[in-house]
Amino acid sequence: MVMSDTSRTSLSAQAARNLATATVTAPRMIQITPRWLRKLLPWVDVDGGVYRLNRVAKAPKGQPASEFGEVKVDLLTVDRNEPELPATYVDYEVRPREYHLSTIQTIVHTHTRVTDLYSNRIDQLREQVRLTVEAVKEREEWEILNHEEFGLLKEVVPEQRIQTRKGTPTPDDLDELLTLVWKQPAFFLAHPKAIAAFGREATRRGVPPPTVHLFGSPFITWRGVPLIPTNKLEIDKAGKSTILLLRAGEAQQGVIGLQKAGVAGELEPGLSVRYMGTNEHGIASHLVTRYFSAAVSTEDAIARLDNVSVKFYHEYVYPKG
Repeated sequence: MVMSDTSRTSLSAQAARNLATATVTAPRMIQITPRWLRKLLPWVDVDGGVYRLNRVAKAPKGQPASEFGEVKVDLLTVDRNEPELPATYVDYEVRPREYHLSTIQTIVHTHTRVTDLYSNRIDQLREQVRLTVEAVKEREEWEILNHEEFGLLKEVVPEQRIQTRKGTPTPDDLDELLTLVWKQPAFFLAHPKAIAAFGREATRRGVPPPTVHLFGSPFITWRGVPLIPTNKLEIDKAGKSTILLLRAGEAQQGVIGLQKAGVAGELEPGLSVRYMGTNEHGIASHLVTRYFSAAVSTEDAIARLDNVSVKFYHEYVYPKG
């Protein structure tokens, strides 16, 4: 997925001059968000660019199955005597799911004359790379949720999807989500407006959600599970959105992020910046690359609440006097 804009060659000299002479602050970009999802997901380093997810096989028709449809392990509880013990084994899927790392790339062009002359206060190249990396990370978080192959919205099986009862997200709806991901739920994920809509409904019922502090910021919680905001869970034209509930971690059989660490020019795990050379016009090029994906270890590691309306507001009537 190439993000570079070929219609623009490089940073203009006028813009660089203004930054170098008129300010003492680094450039600001309004699209940058805290990206809490990236921070909360445990990341697993992938060798060879492919992550193979092995699961227990589903039981064939007519054979005993667990409540989740998996091959049933034959067990016997012994209280006395010496009965004949059952023989059993756990069967695996013949073809494990393979997650291939996706790539976000772009090329940053900077004119050497501009970076040389106008880097007295602000390092022009460093700022160009920093802001580009921020844009790459924003795109990555969007893809983790919305990618057609591994996006978390698409990875939720039908049995783990529910609808709001009345359109607005109520405490009952979030309780229902918790019954689907009851094994060590880590966090809800929702658009800020969806979280505000839930807050209104909870307050209306007289149970305003308590607050917890993570990463130095306050988050409202429900049943002790924080509601994490992200603008990557979009709101449609009808004012409807989705709320996700995740269990996180490879050891917990939850949702994990995948990345390729140790690549050349690595700025941080899975993200590299490589110098590509300078052309005959004095324009230096740097390739920014991020290798990533996401995986849902088991079907019950994630659930989604659909038809979440964010447009409804209560009108409160207060007694006079």
